[in-house]
Amino acid sequence: MSIELEEIAEFLKQHHPFALLPDEEINALPKRLTARYFRAGTKVLSPEEQCLHLYIIRTGGTETRDPDGQLLARLSEGECFGVRAMFRNGKAANNITTLEDSLCYLLPEKDFHELAGKFPQFKYFFAQMGGDRLRSGMQLIESLDDDQLKLMSIKVADLIARDLVSIDKSATILEAGKLMSKERVSCLLITEGADEIAGIMTDRDLRNRVVAQGRSYDEPVTEIMTANPISVHPDDYAFDALLTMTRHNVRHLPVMKDGKAVGMITTNNLLARQSLSAVYMAGRIGKLTNPADMAKVIEQVPELLSHLIEAGATSQNAGHIVTTLSDAATVRLLQLAEEKLGPPPVPYVWMAGGSQGRQEQTALSDQDNCLIIDDTYDPEQHGAWFKALADFVCDGLNTVGYVFCPGEMMAKTDQWRQPVRVWQQYFNKWIEQPEPKALMLCSVWFDLRPIHGTKSLFDNLHRLIVSKARDNRIFQAYMVGNALTHHVPLGFFKNFVMIRGGEHDRTLDLKHNGVVPIVDIARIHALANGVEAVNTFERLHAIKPLPSISTQGASDLLDAFEFISITRLKHQVRQIRRGDAPDNFLHPESLSAFERSHLKDAFSVIKNLQGALEHAFGKSGT
Repeated sequence: MSIELEEIAEFLKQHHPFALLPDEEINALPKRLTARYFRAGTKVLSPEEQCLHLYIIRTGGTETRDPDGQLLARLSEGECFGVRAMFRNGKAANNITTLEDSLCYLLPEKDFHELAGKFPQFKYFFAQMGGDRLRSGMQLIESLDDDQLKLMSIKVADLIARDLVSIDKSATILEAGKLMSKERVSCLLITEGADEIAGIMTDRDLRNRVVAQGRSYDEPVTEIMTANPISVHPDDYAFDALLTMTRHNVRHLPVMKDGKAVGMITTNNLLARQSLSAVYMAGRIGKLTNPADMAKVIEQVPELLSHLIEAGATSQNAGHIVTTLSDAATVRLLQLAEEKLGPPPVPYVWMAGGSQGRQEQTALSDQDNCLIIDDTYDPEQHGAWFKALADFVCDGLNTVGYVFCPGEMMAKTDQWRQPVRVWQQYFNKWIEQPEPKALMLCSVWFDLRPIHGTKSLFDNLHRLIVSKARDNRIFQAYMVGNALTHHVPLGFFKNFVMIRGGEHDRTLDLKHNGVVPIVDIARIHALANGVEAVNTFERLHAIKPLPSISTQGASDLLDAFEFISITRLKHQVRQIRRGDAPDNFLHPESLSAFERSHLKDAFSVIKNLQGALEHAFGKSGT
């Protein structure tokens, strides 16, 4: 394959639905494509015009308007148009106009239908509106290979991308270079006999030790190789391999088993699994000694999120991975605080609440945290130490990029830095004497997760919370009353009810009117049924077989939560790509008609399940 065709294949691998196809299929595609360049303002397609290609935007952008001139979508790099024509015997359905100078790749109609016939995921991506509903859409997302995204459990053996390429140590530099070029590899294993490893040679060695030093290509390869290279075992975790590479400033590691080389991994192997960059980032945070340096790592979270979404991560995958980094920053700051202040005078556990506690953070997160301290705590003797700890960590998190909670739900607030007995009093009052405002403010503490310290301090408290909440119908009714204050933005005729006026005019708040209502519903059902999980997906899975909600209702909520969450993340990614600060306010016209229909379906699910809450648990009169 020529360099040009190879570059096109790499581009396709970065964008759906082509990224869902096998590598061999993607590598064959560039030869089927033609390229066309359009000036800004060019009308590429008109309704009923013959269209015998799928257009893939390489650079530039277009807008789609229906025959009446209504804006349907704006498309940019990696997105496709001409889709409707593929299902209408080659007749375009809408007006397509370029917004800027644009380069497009054209895939012939015949090849489009061939791919759709062979690969269901490709066909579904382009399915027409009105055919499949929300659940079938989510099934496609769930069918992706989760192993590509659960990076913390990936083994080195899973990263070996190809057979080992080696050469005997008697070879010359020229022979070694030719073999690397022929096999298209960036490193060679240098062997001695059948099993012995003499060293490793990389493309960096060729640049720095041969070209830069003017060596003869006829010298033996042993003159430039790295002898006794560092290696890893197939059963080692990718996290350890990445740390090894970083620690020793190397980009290639032989994989050794029983004294024999069984493969080679490179930084490219690791970073191709996008969330592995999260492992690397967490590893870096663990070595840093001040919040300003950690902030430089956390600044990369939006880019990481972009890669995750483009790689096909579900919102659950993305939330877990992004939260891993806030956990890493929190733990490192606590370690630094203890180094500065000395060991804790009594045991404690640092807790995360809210989206961090649920492991559902996005590119836009503040901090919600608290301290639970052993009951041997004496404010006179120990108060200053724990205040200094909380201030150090919360101030550090703010510097890192996790801004102070507007409601001051943080350990640096005296109220949320207390011994176990006081926390028990808090929860007793919230559950046994519920007040709407107090419950609204403190719902964040019903999603607690231990981050660092003596985690057993939370265990008994958690059992108390779950037990009391399960048995108190009045508390449950008040929780329902609070939950119903979050209205979904859907009118009587299933039209969007958008924000009117102000900075976010004509937008939908996907967080407070989409994600939060489902989080509330899942929390109520979980607490009422004694479910200990705090992650929303885990709560919804756990309550499926329980009587307070129908199995169908729980399944519908799972699908709705994933669709709204992934739509929210994609919206944030688009903002990041434009250089804008991410937020939760979506203009519906930025979605395709297909996506808008599914978003309405998701909001309808929430509305129905909110109504069912009242029947299951009642509603407080407030």
